[in-house]
Amino acid sequence: MPRSIFLGRPLPAPGEPLWLEDDRAWALALQVVEADVCPDCRQPWSEATSKDNEYAWRAEIARCHACATAARVTGEFQSSGGDMRGLHVHVTRG
Repeated sequence: MPRSIFLGRPLPAPGEPLWLEDDRAWALALQVVEADVCPDCRQPWSEATSKDNEYAWRAEIARCHACATAARVTGEFQSSGGDMRGLHVHVTRG
């Protein structure tokens, strides 16, 4: 969705462009930002890989109880001989 429409611009009439030049510029800028992140921690590569920042990060351990439950259930499934290929786990609050 073009940014201008998301922000409230009315839908264009027939023959008018859906994407404005400003929309394209924002979309391209977002691509650059999203391409410059670590796929695991989502921090910017340019900062996270700089030797100057080697000790600039702090980490905390947190347990996601939904993920822990999913891991336990899949572990039990696999231990009982279940086939893990193509397995997806759907977690709901019970």
